[in-house]
Amino acid sequence: MKPTLLAAALITSAQIAQTAQAQDMVSYTTDLSYDDVIFGLENAILDAGLQVDTVSHVGEMLERTRADVGSDVVLFTHAEVFSFCSAKVSRAVMEADPMNIVFCPYDIFVAEVAGKPGQTTIGFRQFPEGAMQQVQNLLDGIVQTAIEE
Repeated sequence: MKPTLLAAALITSAQIAQTAQAQDMVSYTTDLSYDDVIFGLENAILDAGLQVDTVSHVGEMLERTRADVGSDVVLFTHAEVFSFCSAKVSRAVMEADPMNIVFCPYDIFVAEVAGKPGQTTIGFRQFPEGAMQQVQNLLDGIVQTAIEE
């Protein structure tokens, strides 16, 4: 394969991978307010016996840096990512494969997309088959509890 064709093939492969990655998530959209979903999420995490390690204020950061990067697009009204871990589940998945460390800590995002008032989306990345399904089930249970009405 000629270098230019190889480069084009690699670029196309990278674009396909990026598209696939964006689709590799589990998300739910609700008409609950953003604040209600956040409240529900914090309670669901605590009720699962877990503790939030960090909250990344992604929406605020993107808005604060919007002009600095030359954009005039407002992406979110609100957007945060909650990171936490479960010693029990983490131990189980890492005993199955120590390289599952790459998935820790676990993240759940909550976002209100600009231009879509009254809709809050909550979700997380999908995990591979096998031991990591324990994490996927944990996160899905937390998210479902967070948006119960």
